[in-house]
Amino acid sequence: MKNASLVLALLVLAACDPASQPVQPAPKEQPKSGVTISGSARVGVVYNG
Repeated sequence: MKNASLVLALLVLAACDPASQPVQPAPKEQPKSGVTISGSARVGVVYNG
């Protein structure tokens, strides 16, 4: 059982490729939705003590 666990662990580690750099996909242009959000907001604490 220990041998099977060791072999499985080695296979999992061998499947990883740490030498290669991650490749990010090219950004896609977002279509305009026509929705506009505007306004203001307040945050505060009220203490009546």
